[in-house]
Amino acid sequence: MIDHDLTNRRAWIAVILCMIAYIFSFIDRQIMALLIGPIQADLGISDTQFGLLHGFAFSIFYATMGIPIAALSDRKSRPVIIAVGVAFWSLATAACGLARGFLQLFLARVCVGAGEAALSPATYSLISDLFPKEKLGRAVAVYSLGSFMGTGIAFLLGGWVIGAVSAGGPQYWLGLRLAAWQMTFIIVGAPGLLLALVMLATIRDPRVRQAGRAGQGAGASAAKAVPSVVEVMRFLARNRAIFLPHMMGYTLAAMTLFSLLSWSPAYLMRVFALTPGESGLRLGWVAIFAAGGGVLASGAIMDRLTRSGSKDAPFRTGIIGALGAVPPIALLPWAGSVDQATLLLAIAFFFASFPMPPSTAVMQIVAPPAMRSRVSALFLGVNSLIGMGLSSALVGMANDRWFGGPQGTGHSLALVAAGAALLAVPVLSRGLVPFRRYVENRL
Repeated sequence: MIDHDLTNRRAWIAVILCMIAYIFSFIDRQIMALLIGPIQADLGISDTQFGLLHGFAFSIFYATMGIPIAALSDRKSRPVIIAVGVAFWSLATAACGLARGFLQLFLARVCVGAGEAALSPATYSLISDLFPKEKLGRAVAVYSLGSFMGTGIAFLLGGWVIGAVSAGGPQYWLGLRLAAWQMTFIIVGAPGLLLALVMLATIRDPRVRQAGRAGQGAGASAAKAVPSVVEVMRFLARNRAIFLPHMMGYTLAAMTLFSLLSWSPAYLMRVFALTPGESGLRLGWVAIFAAGGGVLASGAIMDRLTRSGSKDAPFRTGIIGALGAVPPIALLPWAGSVDQATLLLAIAFFFASFPMPPSTAVMQIVAPPAMRSRVSALFLGVNSLIGMGLSSALVGMANDRWFGGPQGTGHSLALVAAGAALLAVPVLSRGLVPFRRYVENRL
């Protein structure tokens, strides 16, 4: 007899551990935004190069490795894949602290992205097997919460770590002289190795257990039943009326969010002369409460709309978020004080975080179970390569070419982040009717 309470408890334990991994992933990727000053001073790089390091370098393998890793997730143990990814990106983060130039740091960031590519596709697929559809929005929202908790912790503790390490002067490790920003990378990368071991010991894959009970013959048959890449692409082509506005619209929404994540610290430090610690303190609470609250509100709104009979709730929720993000971002260049700027950023982060649960829900609802990981990986690949890689670089280019000087970062953010949010609205709107028809045909 199945113990449903135990099953539900184990499902939520798995979500929480994956959320912690997501927290670690965002700490490891986001800590660089707070280190822009010392990195540029030591390595002599421009804003455009920093944008490439923060976004494009990370997204290259995050985008391309996600699809083959997701194919493994459709066949192999998802907890093992997640744990290996956690360990790999943690080591790569520590390796960032050993970089001696732009190219070395670029390559280390590429490896961070490669490791993190294992997390979300496998986690989304795992969650969709652990929870019924009516609880999916909340479970995904809890997992997504890790991104902003990680960002908040990166900002809150990052400034403190930088200050603590800097106070002791240059450090020496394995005979190497390390600056404060380099030691910071090593310190924040190390805990991920322990988390990987905990996940291996704790999370069990329900699909693997079912295959074991069914016997080796059934397991082999199931493996053969996994659709090929060609079949996955044909499925996406048949449903392109849903997936084109989904991928394009939520990628534009991602440009808004990633622009804010990448350049908000520089905006506060340059425009209002804050230290990394002061900037991190403000943005840490903004990320945890405003952006985290936005994710939870988005999941709750989507679930409420679904229960009330709205068959296009995921697209509708994303549109609400994109519309809400535009005004506060557009006003950033005219903030008269650091408190006004912080309030505008809090509102912007709240709405910019809305697309995360609904974009995931579309994939898990429309894609068959055997394709979910790879559809998720394809979406995350496009989302990260363009949304993350391009947005961060565009803000840096705007700083270097059009809006020079300390005040220019606010104008660059307004141009890129608000512009992308505006474009996301009509694109996402194109998906409302096709998605609604798809859901109606399934009923």
